[in-house]
Amino acid sequence: MRERTALTDGIAAIKAIEDKLAFNADLLDLAANENDAATAAEAEAALAALKSEAEKAELETMLSGEADSNDSYLEVHAGAGGTESQDWAQMLLRMYVRWAEAHRYKVEWIEESGGEEAGIKSATVRISGKNAYGWLKTESGVHRLVRISPYDANARRHTSFASVGAYPVVDDAINVDIQEKDLRIDTYRASGAGGQHVNRTDSAVRITHMPTGIVVQCQSDRSQHKNRSAAMSMLKARLYEVELQKREQEKQALHDSKTEIGWGHQIRSYVLHPYQMVKDLRTDVETSNTQAVLDGDLDRFMAAELAARVGGSKKAATPPAGKDSAKNPAR
Repeated sequence: MRERTALTDGIAAIKAIEDKLAFNADLLDLAANENDAATAAEAEAALAALKSEAEKAELETMLSGEADSNDSYLEVHAGAGGTESQDWAQMLLRMYVRWAEAHRYKVEWIEESGGEEAGIKSATVRISGKNAYGWLKTESGVHRLVRISPYDANARRHTSFASVGAYPVVDDAINVDIQEKDLRIDTYRASGAGGQHVNRTDSAVRITHMPTGIVVQCQSDRSQHKNRSAAMSMLKARLYEVELQKREQEKQALHDSKTEIGWGHQIRSYVLHPYQMVKDLRTDVETSNTQAVLDGDLDRFMAAELAARVGGSKKAATPPAGKDSAKNPAR
């Protein structure tokens, strides 16, 4: 029923665009025949708005992958570099939370491991809403920050790295077979956010899938049973994502026109000094409005990478209306 509703809505949106196009085209012809400048201006404005609506609908059709409509787990891990990278990881997490909130997605904290002095070593959140995974899957990879370090007494420039991973939340309609013998389950005392009970008992759960080496952990609840259940859901999501990536790699091998940046490699650079620039290294989309990006203005970057994945082109796609802070070299 969910798939049927999505298809019905998509068809209805296209039909509405067709009807508006025909109406305003006829109105423009009528205005030209009667030399009515006011009506002509009104029709032209309506057609310009319709162009933006059509571009948005076209972008939505790209979110047609097997799990694109699912909710998403988002993991952020600090790279080597101690406090610098841990602070950068926290900045990235804030950026994605801001993005999610701007799109009215629900954000649920799953796990967080704080840094020694500042920032975070790692964190996992669940972002719930229509097409959450479809958008966030474009963000998986390594993100690089260049800035004057606030933790360096000599005010030197530092380069920091942090990795981002997005995994679809697996619902009951998707079967992921996990053998109990393949799991190592550890319990430990939770750290970070939580009440007194959470921090004093071994309620946190870590599950290692030994054949793949995938590790998931959850400490969001005071109940060990609930944390284990949540961790198993995350493990299913990770294993499902591995399978999706395998299929995607096989598919991309047939398209020599596009070179896909591999999993775990740098995808975007954020430079705050000596100049201001955020540049996506896959699509060449860039902007000098770094603060807007760090506040969650990511739509243009996501749209460009999504278009490249679907069409095998590095030409940047047009983001939803209202997101104009980034420079689009395709225009």
